[in-house]
Amino acid sequence: MNHAGDPSILLASTDVSPVLERNPASRSPFLFTCDHYGRLIPAPLGDLGLADSELERHIAWDIGIAGVAEQLSDRLDVHLIAQRYSRLVIDCNRPPHVASSIPLISEATTVPGNEGLSREDAETRRARIFDPYHTRIDEIIDQRAHQGMPTVLISLHSFTPVYAGIARPWHIGTLYHRDKLLPPLLLKHLRSEGDLVVGDNEPYAVSDETDYTIPVHGEMRGLMNSGIEIRQDLISDQAGETAWADRLARILVEIEATLRKEALI
Repeated sequence: MNHAGDPSILLASTDVSPVLERNPASRSPFLFTCDHYGRLIPAPLGDLGLADSELERHIAWDIGIAGVAEQLSDRLDVHLIAQRYSRLVIDCNRPPHVASSIPLISEATTVPGNEGLSREDAETRRARIFDPYHTRIDEIIDQRAHQGMPTVLISLHSFTPVYAGIARPWHIGTLYHRDKLLPPLLLKHLRSEGDLVVGDNEPYAVSDETDYTIPVHGEMRGLMNSGIEIRQDLISDQAGETAWADRLARILVEIEATLRKEALI
């Protein structure tokens, strides 16, 4: 394993941009974000001192959500903004000042490549990965506002079925804090499916201390917003990704119709 290199470079000439976009010309009121879409590691960081088996686990990314996000974006022609690098390099859904932003330990796994990181190295990771992703989200929301387009922000995630030895029963959950409009609609529609165990702010709840995308891009801007968490064993293959993209596409079409009927968008 190799985690040596020049962290001041961070993204080598062979490394791709942290920001991935899909359907940028969309006129849909929805805007999708995907903070943990990818598990790439910048070439100068090697493998962060971790075995490949660790870099394929949920500690490195949100398993299955990339396929769901892409298919859902295409089905509804919704603009998707996603982040390609592993959350072990820098977590793009954590405030940069918190310890979990660049984790020394994720679940029970020590990350050697994050040990002894200087303030300058941490700032470089933020400047090259975190900032471009969130700057792009800001730019798109600004553009939509300038064009008179409503924005309903949905942050797409997945969660491991067992965490720290504890099984999680939910198939899907909504994550929210201050918004009182979109989350109840999502909960209502998901529960009406009849075959789902739906989490209300489970397995996680949004807060200013533990999250970034919803508090900053959704709540601070006064947008309708919610996170969606899908259990990873349900989207661990292409068939599961497709089934959940189909289900969520149908639900979001119904929610959009309700929002338009009630003149909320």
